[in-house]
Amino acid sequence: MGEVDDYLAGLEPETAAVLGAVYARALELVPEAEQGTGYGMPALRYRGKPLVSAIATKSHLSLFPFSAAVVDGVASQLEGYDLSKGTIRFTGAHPLPEAVVTTVVELRRAEIDG
Repeated sequence: MGEVDDYLAGLEPETAAVLGAVYARALELVPEAEQGTGYGMPALRYRGKPLVSAIATKSHLSLFPFSAAVVDGVASQLEGYDLSKGTIRFTGAHPLPEAVVTTVVELRRAEIDG
């Protein structure tokens, strides 16, 4: 097991399922990504850099693509979600669409490959 698996194992099952789906999609798109950390959070890492992190807080779930440009790149698809410079906030009741997760991961991978 790695940092992401350990983190998910410590969450409520419903929350772990929502966040686990984000990580699973990222691994489908970037199978060479490895579990690790990014800015102290469990994350998938690609080519030595953080790719994405998805975590739970008391009031919401967050996706961190470690890039303000990536958040800007999907902002038009996220009406009704709370966004900040480097974070996309969502809930288990209102999870991120898979297409958005796909775009986030693809944009971030392209940045790292850049």
